Amino acid sequence: MINGLCLKNAIISGANNIIKNKMYVNELNIFPVPDGDTGTNMSMTISAAVEELKKLDDNCTVSETVKAFVPALLRGARGNSGVILSLLFRGFSELFANANVDTITGVDIAQALGIGVKAAYGAVSKPTEGTILTVARIAHERAQEAIKVNNDVVYVWGKVCDGAKEALKNTPNLLPVLKKAGVVDAGGNGLCLIYEGMNSVFKDGKIVDPGEDLQNDAGDEFKNAAAQFDQDIRFTYCTEFIVKRNRLCKLRPFRLKNKLLKIGDCVVVVDDDEIIKVHVHTENPGKALEEGLKYGEFLTVKVENMKEQHRKAAEEAKDKKTYEAQKADTFEKKEPEEEVGFVSVAAGDGMASIFKDLGCQNVISGGQTMNPSTEKIVEAVLATPAKVVYVFPNNKNIIMSASQAVSLVKDRVVVVVPSKTIPQGISAMLAFDCEKNTEENMESMLDAISKVKTGQVTFAARDSEFGGFKIKENDILALADGKLVFTEKDSVNAVAKLTKKLSDKNTEFVTLMYGEGVSDEQAELAKEKIESELKNKIEVNLINGGQPIYHFIVSVE
Repeated sequence: MINGLCLKNAIISGANNIIKNKMYVNELNIFPVPDGDTGTNMSMTISAAVEELKKLDDNCTVSETVKAFVPALLRGARGNSGVILSLLFRGFSELFANANVDTITGVDIAQALGIGVKAAYGAVSKPTEGTILTVARIAHERAQEAIKVNNDVVYVWGKVCDGAKEALKNTPNLLPVLKKAGVVDAGGNGLCLIYEGMNSVFKDGKIVDPGEDLQNDAGDEFKNAAAQFDQDIRFTYCTEFIVKRNRLCKLRPFRLKNKLLKIGDCVVVVDDDEIIKVHVHTENPGKALEEGLKYGEFLTVKVENMKEQHRKAAEEAKDKKTYEAQKADTFEKKEPEEEVGFVSVAAGDGMASIFKDLGCQNVISGGQTMNPSTEKIVEAVLATPAKVVYVFPNNKNIIMSASQAVSLVKDRVVVVVPSKTIPQGISAMLAFDCEKNTEENMESMLDAISKVKTGQVTFAARDSEFGGFKIKENDILALADGKLVFTEKDSVNAVAKLTKKLSDKNTEFVTLMYGEGVSDEQAELAKEKIESELKNKIEVNLINGGQPIYHFIVSVE
């Protein structure tokens, strides 16, 4: 049997284990866009529970522990993986929260896991085997088998961990895309880490240190499919050198500049009578140096790998950026005095302005790689002074978190509109009619969502084979309604080609939203290319969205 303190320490230990391994879990991402945030979402979700557990003293009962961490898990849930994680512990709340329970046995744990698995499967519209759901289900089945042999918690939880790892290693056999990528399921891996962290307390009484660099053995038979977060770096090497001019050399520096422009970008060539100073980004620093030697001897040479620098910086900054961005969203509760209000999720100042102009009282910072928690969505809803609040997630990985908010808000009605993209969210809002009731508006908004086509242009975070394409790191990816349709080398050409592919004779409106890192000049060029490609000469509406990750988002209606 285990008491409240033991359960408390086990949850903290499980949280620590996923926290220290979150980057590894993030990197188990089969789709080559830079969105591998499963580890971050799961670690942030369970961290919310830890904050509540730390408020309990060492005399806490099982019931008090459960009352502290299960609701916190739900409120802190981020992304689909975070919501599923919170649901897997729902059984503890149903069985123990409202009773005065001091200790629990292996039988109790098996029963609680069963309730959680059922809740998780029930929350997913189309459950897919080979995911975290499978890992949780097999772990529960092993617990059911174990209690027939021994009711001891240490024995039962050991079998839970064994079952979870067994199921995790089998996920590639259930999902072909995992097998082709040579990885296990990221969410399942995260759950194994949490279960193993808990086992450290149940078995040895030791809380895993989040700062330890212990080997992750949950999926060590499979290679690491690292998603390097290289934002917009076309060439790998930043090459700089200073040449002491050879007075016998008759070559002029502008010739050197033209040569460098053929093998790279960001070319700067500055010269005087004594030296030539050069800066270039290229895949072939040797060729750049070879050209430089024609003008004289080197005084200095520096070659740096920009992608490696950016990768390290991104790993350090990503969680901090996510935390600071979401912390900046402060919402003050307001009484529901108006009839209708709107809440939207969007990343980028331009995107936020669009939704505010359409009537959203509150916009939550979030999107790809930055999923807001259920609690943050609840806060935004409560800060919207309306009796009925429509929520637009605008991302498929946020819909579940938004849906969990419905039951947590008691003083107003929350209606989640299942928008998976920014264009879908905009179209749905434009379809709203204040003369219609909630049911009629929902029908109109869903109809609007079905008619808009979304194009997204982003970059490949790593080498990959996906959807029949052989993808190289930093290739430009063109997505039509979330499906990879082709790759390119240039984002402007990609968005023009993609928009043409999405358009037909019935197309009436095209809106092009360009993101951070895309210059106004590039955006204008993209607009001109699109307009020239469309046969029916549709004018393109250009908006500076400022969104991360996606160079361009295009809405075709």
